[in-house]
Order: sequence, then C-alpha cells, then structure tokens
Amino acid sequence: MDQQSVQPPQAPEEADLAWLPAHPDLSAALAAARRLPQPAERVRAAAELAGYRHNFLAAGRIDRLASLDAVPPAELRGLGLFPLRLAILASHTVDHLFPALRVAGLGRRLALDLRVAPYGQYRQVLLGPPTELDEFSPQLVLLALDEAEFQLGLPLEAGEAEVEEAVARRVEEVRHLWRRARERYGATVVQQTIVNTAPPLFGNFEGLVAAAPGALVERLNAGLRRAAREEGVLLLDLAWQVARDGAARWLDPVRWHQAKQLVSLRSAPLYGDLLARVAAAVAGLSRKCLVLDLDNTLWGGVIGDDGLGGIVLGQGSAAGEAYAGFQRYCGLLGARGVILAVCSKNDEANAVEAFDKHPEMVLRRDQIAAFVANWTDKAANLRDIAATLNIGIDSLVFVDDNPAERAIVRRELPMVAVPELPEDVAGYAARLAEAGYFEAAAFTADDAQRGRQYALNAERQRASQTSSTDMEGFLRSLEMVMDAAPIAPVDLARVTQLTNKTNQFNLTTRRYTEAEIAQVMEDPSSVTLRVRLADRFGDNGLIAVVLARPAGEGALAIDTWLMSCRVLGRGVERAMLQSLVRAASARGARALIGVYRPTAKNGMVSDHYAKLGFEPMPPPPGAEDGATFWRLELDRFVAPEHFISIMEGVA
Repeated sequence: MDQQSVQPPQAPEEADLAWLPAHPDLSAALAAARRLPQPAERVRAAAELAGYRHNFLAAGRIDRLASLDAVPPAELRGLGLFPLRLAILASHTVDHLFPALRVAGLGRRLALDLRVAPYGQYRQVLLGPPTELDEFSPQLVLLALDEAEFQLGLPLEAGEAEVEEAVARRVEEVRHLWRRARERYGATVVQQTIVNTAPPLFGNFEGLVAAAPGALVERLNAGLRRAAREEGVLLLDLAWQVARDGAARWLDPVRWHQAKQLVSLRSAPLYGDLLARVAAAVAGLSRKCLVLDLDNTLWGGVIGDDGLGGIVLGQGSAAGEAYAGFQRYCGLLGARGVILAVCSKNDEANAVEAFDKHPEMVLRRDQIAAFVANWTDKAANLRDIAATLNIGIDSLVFVDDNPAERAIVRRELPMVAVPELPEDVAGYAARLAEAGYFEAAAFTADDAQRGRQYALNAERQRASQTSSTDMEGFLRSLEMVMDAAPIAPVDLARVTQLTNKTNQFNLTTRRYTEAEIAQVMEDPSSVTLRVRLADRFGDNGLIAVVLARPAGEGALAIDTWLMSCRVLGRGVERAMLQSLVRAASARGARALIGVYRPTAKNGMVSDHYAKLGFEPMPPPPGAEDGATFWRLELDRFVAPEHFISIMEGVA
C-alpha cells in the first residue's frame, strides 16, 4: 500500500452561518418571492429567506428582493422589523459588504439603512464641516480601520516604554474620534478591532519583541478594548473572530491589493451577521431566553427509559463530559442574565429527578425559570413558557438535538430562534455561541440577577394562586418597596439597555443611546427616574424608567415611560406616578403631558394614561399619526391607591 493511500481523510470545511438551516431550494424560493406584487410582501419573504444559510451571491439576490427603500418605516415596523440607520467610516473598502449586511439585518429583525463615508475620510467626516452624514443622522456609527491606519513608525529595536507611549497616543486619537461621533450624531459608536494581516517576522518570538508588527497589533487592540470599556463604546471584535477562524477563511490578499477589501467575498455574510448582531443588541433585539430540551441535549440517553443511572453525563466518558460541558456553558449564560427554561417531552417526575439527584448534573433546578416536561407538542409548550415568563415568543431560543422537532418548531413558530446543531454534543456550546443570539451591548449587576429574578417571579405567581384569596391580599403580602431616584451615572448602562429592549410596557418605544440619555440627565429642567422594586421574595432590580422634558407653559412632556413586564399587575405604575408628580412639582411644573405612540407590541398600555387620571388633549401640530396625547394638572392630582412603600426623599 503506498503512502498516499493511508493519509487520513480531510474533514469537510465548516460552513459559514452553520447555525442556520439549509434551504431545500433557495433559487426556487427567490423566484417565487420575486413574483409577489407588493414591496412589503417581498421584504417579508426576504426576511424569511435571510433565516437560511446563504453565501455572498445568495445574499445579493435576497438583498435585491428586499428593496428596503421601497417600504416606509411604519410598514417595516408592521413586518416586525426595526429600522436602524448605520454609518460606516472605514479605511478599507466596505461597499461589497452592504448586501450581506442588509440581509443579516433582516435575519436579526432589523431594516438597516446604510451609509458609508468617503473612502479613508473618517477624520475629515468627524472633525470637519457638516457632510451628508449629518443629514443622515446615524443611530449607529462603525469605525472600521485596518492595520495600515495604525502604523506607528517605530523601529524594530524600540523599547517597551517607547512602544507603550506610541500605542497610548494612537488609542487616545481614536478615543477623541469616538467622542466626536457621539457629540455630532448622538449615536452609539462601534469600533472594529484591528486584524493582523502581516506575516510574523520573528516566528514564535514575535510576541516578545515590543515593536514587532504582530505584537504592536495585540497591544493596540488591548488599548482599544480598554478605552472602549471606559468610554461606553461597543466592539466589533473582528480580530478575535479572524484569530478564531483563521486568516485564510477571512482574508483574500489578492482582493486587498486590487481593491483594498479587507474582508473577503466568502466571509461577507459572516461579517454582516457579526455587525448585525451588535446592531440588534443596541436596538434591544437580542434574545432573552434559552429553552433547552433534555434527553440527548443536556444528557445522553432517555431518562424515562434508561433511568437516572443510565443516562450519560459527567466523568467516565467523553460524551458524558461533553454534556456536562454544555450544561456548564448554559449555566454561564444564565449567570450573565439569559433566562433558562426547559421544554421536554417527558414525565415531569423523571425530568426533575435528574436535576435533584444525579451527582454529575451541572445545572440546578433553581436556575430554571420555567420548567415544562409533558407530552404536549413543543410549539404549544414554548408558547406557554413565553406566557409564563411574560416575554415575547420572539425572545426565545430553542435548543433540541432532534432535527424533526427543530423543523416542527420552525414551521409552527418562525419567530423562535432554533439553531442547527452539530452531530456531536462536543460542538453544542460552540454552535450556540457562534449563532450570537444573546449578543450583549452592556453587562450590569442587574443582568447577572435576571435569571434568578424570573425564577422568583414564577414563585410569586404560584404564591398569588395559593397564599391569598384575593389580589389585594396577595399584593399586601408581597411587602413591596420601591426606590425611585434620578438616573445616576451608575444606572446609565442598565437604563439604556431597558430603553432599547422594552417593547410591551413602553408608551413611546423611543430608542436612545447612552449619550442621548446622559444629555437628558444633565438638563436641570428635565426629570429622569429610574425605579427599583424589592419584595419579600427578593430584589427585582431596575425595572422602570421615565424621561420627561419641558414642553412649554409650565408642562413636562413624558418622553419615555417604560417598565419591565416582570412586575405587571402590582400597581407599580401608580406608585411611579406619585414619584413623578413629586419630582415634576420640584421643578416647578404645573402639568404633565403623556404621549402614547402605538406599535405592534405595546397595545397593552393604550389606556395607561386614562387609567392614571390623565385627560385626553388634542394632538399638537405635526404630531405623529395615531399618537394620542394626555394631560394631568398637578394641582388636581390625587395619589392613587397601591400597596407599595416608596422610599422617601429620593425622587
């Protein structure tokens, strides 16, 4: 037998966007969609097709089908798409990425309106006189700079101190550009990290030479990450992704020299998705809840057949360790604020026994906010889980090893994210991470407690059914304490997060960046409130926000009033009004004006102001169609009844 015949087979190349299912006939689906008569129908079809695996050419075809410019923003919102204006200021060519970006946006429930600054003119655009971008007024600005823009001109023999000083100086220049972008556009800023495209000069010794090209890029990226954390700037960490996937998968040296395309055509769909998931996080569209199957997903085997001792989990086998590793990753997602739930076709007693008694079980029962194990179809159970947690069904990610179950849920509940899984459980955690469903735009102490808060909320619901014979008695038994105070810098990240994620109890659904909310905070004539709520079960965290601005003639207009659905039905809005009236009176206001802007998701608060005693008033000139306006004279205000203790002297 010759030497060539005994060579191991080459593993197939891993597909990009591998978490998405493959379409059985994408070309036929595109052809059928092109025959749809209305632009909005074609956008809906394009958004559906964006949820399937696609390459650069297919992304271009889906993008041409969508023609987002032909559909008004109100219609896009009606389709469940969030319009977002994104500007890219780049030192490398990005135009070839736009179709993939828009298609990735559709897959993340975004309708992206894109603008690019003139090639390499990012400094002039940010520091010079007004340009077309000022009129565009982007909500998100990406600063995408390549390695050549960070040449420091240092000799290879430069010492540590000289290198550190040059890196700090360059990072400070970029920091100034971030600040200018925020001041100029009021936008959230995203910085793309620097991709190292240069071959090493010193081999494995490269990282030990302070001024070696590879070492410099590492230092610059470390400085950018540190500065971004300090400045509240988000990252598109392309350097991390390229290092993880390999430069050959991302970079095309020929296209770089021909057209200064840093990202290859092949990687355009993945690049588009990386940026779209950051934009979705900014817009509050990241998923909230991970719903897990049990048999052959969290452990190997079927517990109903194999028994507690027969399932594969933990030490003793490679598969058992892989299942434990996947559980560990899910537990870490829970620790950072993702709600965990279980949806399994199982007898509940068998399913719970694994959590309570298996010595290698990593996830604990008290980490699971909603536990559903029965023989009902999973689509129905997923609806029940969303209702139990009081979150939108489009907040769910469902992980199941069974391809048939995945296909059924996708068909019955297309708004639920259902990732494709690899054959081996060893790849489950990586695949879930690759999918980017839980992309974060902030991480706060409240986030770390969210899973526990939802679990406690389930306990409150059970208590409402068992401990009281009437709602008033239940509310009294909760012993609620509300802390309403002006928004402080320490609250800013969480307040911005709530502003961009809350859809149902949100009177205006206006989205704001940290910089924009900080401007309201600094205005002495405005009122800001952030509300925390605790009860006998525990702390619910920061659960509500109010922003009110002067509206002339002694009135304050309530620009934003939003509240987490976790605390619905407890009278929090009535207690909040009491604090808001006190704060408004302290500013010398004589009236409050409330605005309700209807959306596809906030119908539950259409009568919010009427319930609180506001009187309807005529819309002002230029008011948005469909919006209603309400007025409350403060000298006629009577504190509404509720069962919440309000901390004194804080608002």
